[in-house]
Amino acid sequence: MPQVRLLKPGFILRGPEGEILDARSSVTLILAGSKKIVVDSGAEGDGGQIAAALAEMELSPKDIDILVNTHHHPDHCANNRLFSLARLLLPEDGQIICPGVWTMYTPGHSMDSVSVVVEGDETVVIAGDALPTLGNFAKDVPPALHVDRTLAVSSMHRIMELADIVIPGHDRPFSVARKEYIDL
Repeated sequence: MPQVRLLKPGFILRGPEGEILDARSSVTLILAGSKKIVVDSGAEGDGGQIAAALAEMELSPKDIDILVNTHHHPDHCANNRLFSLARLLLPEDGQIICPGVWTMYTPGHSMDSVSVVVEGDETVVIAGDALPTLGNFAKDVPPALHVDRTLAVSSMHRIMELADIVIPGHDRPFSVARKEYIDL
């Protein structure tokens, strides 16, 4: 059964007027049999933290087999070069990455947004910015930055219906049922 490990939680720092001052994505590791998959590689400057988190598991960026970006904004893919031996997957909707791990097209924030679904005892959805924070979930509001509000709401609802646990793009993992943060 695939295992999910958070390498680095994401966050958003806002100014007094609500403007985004800094945004850094979550970076997630999936261990599925012999495959090691990283979802999103984080923002510029996050490489040391990501490498350190991998080292705690006795891994290095060169051990990663597959890299998936939930979308192509620099706060989610600026460290792709760290994973120089990984195959960069450009997923399609419903693409099976390996048993128990597949992609779901979740447009709205951007038109190339995908989420990665990991099936196990609980279904974990690595949502990227299709569901960026626990606050978006709790208030049922789409990401503030989106190219299509209707698609963003629809994608967010698809994630909420499917997931037991969400790893949002810019926050810590949370339980959908309990509506609270959890540790991964």
